[in-house]
Amino acid sequence: MRKELLTVDGIVNLVLGILLVAFPANVVLALGIPAGDSAFYANVLGGVLFGVGVALVIERFRPPLKTVGLGLGGAISINLCGGVVLAGWLILGRLELTTLGTIVLWGLVVLLVGLSVIELYGQLRRRPTTI
Repeated sequence: MRKELLTVDGIVNLVLGILLVAFPANVVLALGIPAGDSAFYANVLGGVLFGVGVALVIERFRPPLKTVGLGLGGAISINLCGGVVLAGWLILGRLELTTLGTIVLWGLVVLLVGLSVIELYGQLRRRPTTI
């Protein structure tokens, strides 16, 4: 289950990273997400997410005792923090979003937090319990 979770999470981060680096204005407008004056921050975030995706893929395919990427603990932290911050913005940020933009961003929150919960469950399931 660990390898499958790393694969799914790696793909999600790679796709989000590519989309943010490319930052196609027509897609942003179609999704109802505020574009801002510049794509700078979106591109930087995309680069970071792409790097996280690469690290997850490295971790997924690494042979024992070779290059270490990002394990599930790091993926849980990144996804949970990102999801919580985005949820905070959606709840408290007074963003002027279209209905579709709201749905897309809340969908992203559900994806990130949901993936974190599943990964945390998988991580805790692997650990032996000691009393």
